[in-house]
Amino acid sequence: MLIRNMAPEDISKIIHIWNACVSAGDVLYYPMTEASFRRKMVENIGCGPDSLIVAEKDGQVAGFLHGVAPQSFPGGKPGCAYLTVLMVDTASRGQGVGRALLNAFAERMKAQGADTLYISSVNPVNLDWRIPGTPGHDHNNMPGADAACPGYPFLERCGFSVRYRETAMYMNLADYRPSGKVEEIRKRLLSENIYTGPYDAGWDCGFDRMCDGVGSDYWRDVLRTEIEAWKAGRPNADPRMWADGIAPKGPRTLLTAVHEGQIVGFTGPVDLQKSGRGWFTGICTDPSFERRGIATVLFNLLMQAFVQEGAAFSTLFTGLDNPARKVYERAGMRPVRQFNLMTMKL
Repeated sequence: MLIRNMAPEDISKIIHIWNACVSAGDVLYYPMTEASFRRKMVENIGCGPDSLIVAEKDGQVAGFLHGVAPQSFPGGKPGCAYLTVLMVDTASRGQGVGRALLNAFAERMKAQGADTLYISSVNPVNLDWRIPGTPGHDHNNMPGADAACPGYPFLERCGFSVRYRETAMYMNLADYRPSGKVEEIRKRLLSENIYTGPYDAGWDCGFDRMCDGVGSDYWRDVLRTEIEAWKAGRPNADPRMWADGIAPKGPRTLLTAVHEGQIVGFTGPVDLQKSGRGWFTGICTDPSFERRGIATVLFNLLMQAFVQEGAAFSTLFTGLDNPARKVYERAGMRPVRQFNLMTMKL
């Protein structure tokens, strides 16, 4: 068996292996064409000379592995390498091909300063996958290893361990029915001087207190960027969601909870992918305003906004034991798959 870097002539065989795994139901990914493969796995951010390696047996590609080296992309952490995908041709399984690929990649990453191999959403190579039991509804990335994938036990045998468990949740928005309790909670909050609804950029509300309270510079950056976009009257949508490369016409709607000039809750921005998916960024509540129903109201307002925008469905990830999961389930979201963030020491 020869482990080597992918050569251009290997692409057709790699795509054949990929699409065979998809067709057999071994993975939830979409089929690949040569163009989509090159875009995702060769030309993508973080992809380098050692990203794609193949196992050759008797002159034929028997399997392949894609991964990302440490610090090969903005935000990459020293010492962290990422496994994107490992697939073996059906006829070559059970012959040590997968382990040989993984061992070779691990040695290459160690030589580049890695001490840990991750299967994680931090990997810049995002792969769309289909929600089981739906009419082709999708999600734009996996946050870890698919716990139901036939190859999952192989990862455990090779030394990967679970760091965090997440569940993927889904709702067909044709089935969404807002509860009357949401408006009751909203009225109660208003009586407590807490407004819930679309944010008006003219208010100039603060949000640092909330972000400090939850310890999230990510939310601080999201709010700052979106509000600045509102003030400038320009669009600020994620380019991955633009249909045919055409940017939205204006700023995205922010759904917030506001109390005395401070944002104390937030979800959105409201955005729609070309596939019909209502894009869920996340939800945040100031710790001092928890357990008042703010998250319930904001999440339902978000689903209603998706429906108004013409979204067909929405998906999200949340921790398996995250209390917010109850908010999503009460609104009609259902769990469809478990994904585990996994690591292996090198």
